[in-house]
Amino acid sequence: MFGLEGFGVIMGFVLTLLSTLICIIYGAKNWNHGHLDENEVDRKQAWLEEEQELEEQL
Repeated sequence: MFGLEGFGVIMGFVLTLLSTLICIIYGAKNWNHGHLDENEVDRKQAWLEEEQELEEQL
């Protein structure tokens, strides 16, 4: 079958294609999802502002 010898070689080929397809679907599904919710974004912004104020005082 397609010059592939042995069941293990065929399964390796099939599993490689299957995992590639799963990764593509996962990536397409989560393409533009942010990693931070709004609460975390607000906390990060407050931390950055506080950090900038501290650096200005030095």
